[in-house]
Amino acid sequence: MPFLSRFKVSRDTLRSPKGLTVLVLLVAGVALLLFKVLPLTHTKNGENRSRPSIPVPVTAAIVQQQSMPVWLDAQGTVTPRNYVNVMPRVSGQLQSVDFHEGQTVKEGQLLATIDPRPYRILVEQARAQLMRDQAQLAGAQSDLERYETLLKQDSISPQQVTDQQATVTQLKGTIAADKAALDNARLQLEWTRITAPSSGIAGLRQVDVGNMVGTTGAIGGGTNALLGTTSTAAPIVTIAQLQPITVTFAIPQSQLPALLERMRGDTLPVQAWDQRRTKLLDSGKVIAVDNQINVATGTVMIKAEFANPQLALFPNQFVNVRLLLDTLNNANVVPSAAIGIGASGSYVYVINQDNKVSVRPVTPGASDQDYTSISAGLKAGERVVTDGLDRLKEGSTVQVVAQDGSKAAPADSADPSKEGKNEGARRWQHKRESGQ
Repeated sequence: MPFLSRFKVSRDTLRSPKGLTVLVLLVAGVALLLFKVLPLTHTKNGENRSRPSIPVPVTAAIVQQQSMPVWLDAQGTVTPRNYVNVMPRVSGQLQSVDFHEGQTVKEGQLLATIDPRPYRILVEQARAQLMRDQAQLAGAQSDLERYETLLKQDSISPQQVTDQQATVTQLKGTIAADKAALDNARLQLEWTRITAPSSGIAGLRQVDVGNMVGTTGAIGGGTNALLGTTSTAAPIVTIAQLQPITVTFAIPQSQLPALLERMRGDTLPVQAWDQRRTKLLDSGKVIAVDNQINVATGTVMIKAEFANPQLALFPNQFVNVRLLLDTLNNANVVPSAAIGIGASGSYVYVINQDNKVSVRPVTPGASDQDYTSISAGLKAGERVVTDGLDRLKEGSTVQVVAQDGSKAAPADSADPSKEGKNEGARRWQHKRESGQ
């Protein structure tokens, strides 16, 4: 061989044991080199000529034409329909508390009682004053009748009759004031019975029996009750109306025109979901839109009402709100997983008749859970890849292993010849991996 001609070996060297050993090692090295290089070159050339094209396994879905709801998602806060701080309307010592914390109370139900004895005394005083003034009025009217008789007989001066008439009129005014004072005393006495101004759930008790209460709050009540200081803001109890209940949430100002247009002719459904969006708490409707846009956030507040029959909504609870803004009819819908995003925008891989894919630019529309409507770029009945997009490129051959969420047979499994080719490809792949 050419590279062996470079070595000059004498006969004496070959005859010596050392020379024979070197020659044997040299021949063995050359043989090993030829064994490694020539088969590898042959194998690579053969692979380039006969390597089969292996299909990429993917899942697919068919473009469906159906109605697509347009939901507007937001985060909302649950607020009671009515929230009342029950404050005393008269001052006195709290004599009894007639409700249980967390109890459902009805409008007009007795909640607490203030010591009524001082106010009963005021009623009696007002009644006595009225009776005294009524007696004076009766005497003045009798004198007036007698003076009028004497005036007809020209026995007294007209001025005396006029003065007596003024006295009678004055006493009538006093009687009217006494009646008002008596009504006020009775009202004060009635206010010693503290009743529920509206129906709802009673909160935690803020003051205990025996404390002094006033019109500005409980004296010795509230959070400072143990310290014995005056609390000017502690009510007797709070009442929250939970059935029905409301949820307030904000939407972008760009969505406001569409919302107002829908409200003119229809009721807008609203759903309240838990924080993980896994459980529907209740369904309701929009009842009010705020009269101004928040300039700091560019949003407007919306109020929705819910019947809340199971009390799943509670005041100050954070919920995920879904507002049904519109419904698209005959929309082309695909799974959201089928849509990829690249430098040029959104795209999908469309599976052709020969099981090869082509990249198709699309215009996504509204989304609902795991599905998205396509405004342009697809038509009903086409197949798109939903899983395996990262392994594809324009013209790639694919093998659909699942379609529409159900296990599907491979597209070429019905042809025995294709099955044989696939089996051969698998064997070739196994040999290649074993050789590596």
